[in-house]
Amino acid sequence: MNPSRKRIVTFSLLLFLNASFFSCGALKEYPSKDRAWALPEIEAFEKQDATTDYSTNSILFVGSSSIRLWKTLEQDMEPYPIIQRGYGGAHFRDLIYFTERILSDHQIQMLVCFVANDISGSPQDERPKKVLELFKFFVKQVREKHPQIPILQIAITPTKSRWNKWNEINKVNQLFKAYCEKTPNLYFINTVPTFLDENGMPKPEWFVADQLHLNKKGYEVWSSLIRAAVEKQLSKESI
Repeated sequence: MNPSRKRIVTFSLLLFLNASFFSCGALKEYPSKDRAWALPEIEAFEKQDATTDYSTNSILFVGSSSIRLWKTLEQDMEPYPIIQRGYGGAHFRDLIYFTERILSDHQIQMLVCFVANDISGSPQDERPKKVLELFKFFVKQVREKHPQIPILQIAITPTKSRWNKWNEINKVNQLFKAYCEKTPNLYFINTVPTFLDENGMPKPEWFVADQLHLNKKGYEVWSSLIRAAVEKQLSKESI
């Protein structure tokens, strides 16, 4: 085989393997040791599922530590029944391996998602377009069990601690927004303008000392925006 033809064959094979990786569920077979840190929290969710009777019209909140640390979530969303499934440090690249376990057999009327760690300034950061592909795969997983429910994706919040990566992070937000706008029953909650001051900088008074996680006031503001979006979609569903 001549060198040019060999390169073409090799490139085609790589394309095929990459497509198969996403389309055939091979993501779930990725070595578990690379996300073993999350297993205790995922297993804790499964214990809750085994011992708790959840409403058949619950709203499932899934994602990273901002969901996990949302201590007033049930109160903020009353009277809607809630299932809270956030775990610390979540990325879309690991969430997709746990999606089926988190969804379990819950009969939910809506899913709300917030994942904010795929671009954080770490050497393992993904590129914005890769984060979008992971998000699409996550949506595909949800749709296999829940073809029609609204899925609400919360924007990644601008924070002082990750401000040096904001251009890339906000590119992810823009990609999410564009994809949601063209996809049925997929909605983007744009919280970004509210969390920026008049100079276009994150408001430090709405965060705890790490300038990454929300404080009480930050959660009050965040939850009001999210609740408004939840109510808007549920009111459409009831018409």
